[in-house]
Amino acid sequence: HIMVVPLFLLGNIALVTGIIMLSWKVALGGLVAMIVSVVMQGRGHKKEANPPEPFTGPTNAVSRIFLEQWVTFPRFVLSGGWRRALGRE
Repeated sequence: HIMVVPLFLLGNIALVTGIIMLSWKVALGGLVAMIVSVVMQGRGHKKEANPPEPFTGPTNAVSRIFLEQWVTFPRFVLSGGWRRALGRE
């Protein structure tokens, strides 16, 4: 997560910037970065002892993905949770 969440965030910013600037290349690059990030995170989640709850639908999937990327994970890192979890491995 520590590598791919920033990829998602930068991709999200690039997507929005590309749309605003009417640059399909920037927007497409951002979208690809976001997809790669989500796929890599999904693979990582499959290896966890306690995987996350399955999505209940498209709205649930999108809202949970964005909430995890923009709120939950940054808070986990800034609170020191990531460092503590890393120390256990």
